[in-house]
Amino acid sequence: MKGIWKKSANIFVCGLLGAAILVAGCGDSKTSAAVKEKPAVKTEQQLSAARNTPIVAAAKKVGPAVVGITNKAYVRDFFNRVQLTERGTGSGVIYDKAGYIATNNHVVEGASEIIVSLPDGRTVKGKVLGADAVTDLAVVKINLDNLPVAEFGDSDTLQVGEPAIAIGNPLGMEFRGSVTAGVISALNRSIEIGERKFNLIQTDAAINPGNSGGALVNADGEVVGINSAKIAVSGVEGIGFAIPVNTAKPILDELAHKGRVARPYLGASLMDQDIANRYGFEMNLHGGIFLVKVVQGSPAAKAGIRAGDIILSFNGSKVKSAVELRTKLSECKVGDSVEVQIMRNGQIENVTVVLEEVPREYAN
Repeated sequence: MKGIWKKSANIFVCGLLGAAILVAGCGDSKTSAAVKEKPAVKTEQQLSAARNTPIVAAAKKVGPAVVGITNKAYVRDFFNRVQLTERGTGSGVIYDKAGYIATNNHVVEGASEIIVSLPDGRTVKGKVLGADAVTDLAVVKINLDNLPVAEFGDSDTLQVGEPAIAIGNPLGMEFRGSVTAGVISALNRSIEIGERKFNLIQTDAAINPGNSGGALVNADGEVVGINSAKIAVSGVEGIGFAIPVNTAKPILDELAHKGRVARPYLGASLMDQDIANRYGFEMNLHGGIFLVKVVQGSPAAKAGIRAGDIILSFNGSKVKSAVELRTKLSECKVGDSVEVQIMRNGQIENVTVVLEEVPREYAN
């Protein structure tokens, strides 16, 4: 009886062990199956062409070179204490390994301190090497190693309708590195700001406050424009502007190495027909521009031009407005000799003006 019970106990234990082995075996089989069935993470090469678009590639290529710029200035608080306060944020594009960053003048204007924030999390103080209010461009320098650099393209080859990607920090650093896409809506779009005319790239890629100074990129991942202005009028959407990079490059170079842009000037106060009509002056300007005042010692004065003369043409082109004259003047360089046709007491004369650099007090 005892032998039978012992034999039965052995059989029972063996059965339990077998069941445990079977259960363990089944468990391992299911776990292995689950591991095999889990979908692998797709690499960039495995993404479909519909997902891995030129926009994705352009954002990956240029995004690391688009930085945030924080403008800080000293202000007095309610208790008349001087404090360093954030005035605003914008964007910038690293375009040189030496740490040169292209941005807008209005992003850094009036700053006592500039903080540059990189997409990789690094922050560093920046120095404004030069700024130009006329073109709304500025260059900031930072001292860091291993900086990503954006490649400049050729904005003269842009076509209306081709993809356009805007990269920047809309509405502050909380939304840093935002990417919006659209198309090139128009080229050489003339915009008058004050008494100056600018030829800009128009795009419908969303450009919001904080995007200023950011990159407008083509489908090849090349920077073709520096985002600068946006029409923010009720009922108007999808109209943004960027400074063509071909226009910006020589200006950025001067700002980086000279701290300013050397521009020629005439040295005269102008009144065209529209201005005369606006202020109620009944004058026949014969399709030209009336000189209200000529600055003593200026290029115009040295050429014999006097107040009361009417400029009819400048450097071979007819000019009817102050904007047209300033646009033609901006196409010249310091030291150029230009022919100016004037009317004085009903008589037409041609004079030669040697252009000089605009004095600092008149630079903006």
